[in-house]
Amino acid sequence: MQSITRQRIGNEAEPLIVIDGFASDPDALRGAAAQVPFGPAGAHYPGMCAQIPESYLQDQLPVVARGLGREFGSCRRIRVVDAQFSIVTISPGALEIRQRVPHVDAYGRDRIALIHYLSPTHRDGTAFFRHRATGFETIDETRAPEFFARLGSEVEAMPPEGYIAEDSALFERTALVEADYNRALLYRSYVLHSGAIARDAILSADPALGRLTVTAFLAIE
Repeated sequence: MQSITRQRIGNEAEPLIVIDGFASDPDALRGAAAQVPFGPAGAHYPGMCAQIPESYLQDQLPVVARGLGREFGSCRRIRVVDAQFSIVTISPGALEIRQRVPHVDAYGRDRIALIHYLSPTHRDGTAFFRHRATGFETIDETRAPEFFARLGSEVEAMPPEGYIAEDSALFERTALVEADYNRALLYRSYVLHSGAIARDAILSADPALGRLTVTAFLAIE
């Protein structure tokens, strides 16, 4: 049974939608993930990715539309920018610097991120942050130059260690959502966030053991 929770996070009161019971058959999705080859993920993602079933978006976009409601403004169409299975596999000590700090995936208010948790055992969800020096919780094109200039100086002086899941010297956590099985999150892609990966997390590339998710990026039009 689906349950939709709507909340506003941080000082900037950005919408965060939590949908429990997101897919009708999450076990079938796990089975599909076990049958497809995974390869290195690009950009910021600290792990591997694989193709999702063609039916996934057809089945889930109506649920996404209900979840979005009016929280993100008017929407006549949802366009899929990218969607894939993802598994976190990189050890904390092997992360690049940019993977050790919160990030954004796009600058526009019309870009929405979807994370669908598909591991019955992993509770490592997603955390959201405020940059202490600037107070920014979202990064758009106007804020990006100041944010990245400040952050570059900070990480050079004080390199972060491992995954960020809690408050740090550079960032304050504004919200945390645990990764319940078959739970999905929707939020604007320009909100500072990070996978809240525990220090002792099992970082297996096996979809049956690792932190399996579907990650998707959508545009509302």
